[in-house]
Amino acid sequence: MKKICFLLFWCCSVSAFAGTDTALEKNKQPQPLVFIAGFDEGDNTYYTNAKNYFINQYYQVVEETQSLAEILVWLRLHYDANVYGDIHIVSHSNPWRGLAMKTNRKSERITSATLEDALKLKEIVPLATNFLQKDTKIIFHSCGLGANAALLKSLKKAFTFDDKIQLYASEFFNVFGGKYAEHYLAKTYYGYYPTAHSPGPRALAIEFKKKYPNVQADWETVLKTRAEQLPGELYTYRFNIPVEWEFEFEAKEDIPNFNNKQEIIDWISEDETLLNTIKEFNIPIEKFRWLTKVRGNTLFIKGKTTVLCVMQPIMKAGTKLEYSPVVVNGISYTKV
Repeated sequence: MKKICFLLFWCCSVSAFAGTDTALEKNKQPQPLVFIAGFDEGDNTYYTNAKNYFINQYYQVVEETQSLAEILVWLRLHYDANVYGDIHIVSHSNPWRGLAMKTNRKSERITSATLEDALKLKEIVPLATNFLQKDTKIIFHSCGLGANAALLKSLKKAFTFDDKIQLYASEFFNVFGGKYAEHYLAKTYYGYYPTAHSPGPRALAIEFKKKYPNVQADWETVLKTRAEQLPGELYTYRFNIPVEWEFEFEAKEDIPNFNNKQEIIDWISEDETLLNTIKEFNIPIEKFRWLTKVRGNTLFIKGKTTVLCVMQPIMKAGTKLEYSPVVVNGISYTKV
């Protein structure tokens, strides 16, 4: 019998209606509504930066909802078409694991599969047709989500029964609280290496140049640049993706003995389920650092890869210093 556990680290209520009074005084028109569907961990301040940005835009900010089910409940209790306009949802996302937001507080991350399960079990009940104004936009500020058309369609199905409501997300990364722009979109380029076993900037730069031959960049310099320097310049964000498996054996003698990394990789590759799990990340298995540990009759296999995420801010056409404004109905957003 085996138990498989996946971990990924990137992306309480302070005020349920941050900036509400100011916003309503500022403009009697229906105000956009923003759900901050997560909380910051470590030195990543994505949610705080997004909250501050939308408050400064005089949007209505809700922080007490951490899952899709809670957002739908909140809307049923509080939504008023005369008060609220477009609906914005801020949640971490990445190309490997989908949305960080969950269907409910105790569930797994949102994927097409978890949404389908939640709908079947009625853990999520979509909003009724005509509940929202027909021109309401549902906008997800989730990195790269727009590139996952299947998940977008599942989100729309889970959110509302109304086919006329349009849901948007960008295929690019959302950056809030930048050095030169409070909110901008960025193209991304990826490289990987086994955590704690970097081949060095020069070798990594050669890999990037081979993988992205049409991108004009001094990759070695870019990979050493950890934050925004000059407007529009490329910089690199690093994070780890860990994977952990537990295998329980009837007897300790049955546990395989691994002498090196390649033997661990070969053992994983012989199990179609395990190998498919790695393939879903679209990261070569050799780019993970693999370690094993035995405790009693249990074998632990841990893998970890370091992701080099190179960010290229999208600049306004014809300029080198001006960031392109984020236009939700523009070509940078996918609509379903």
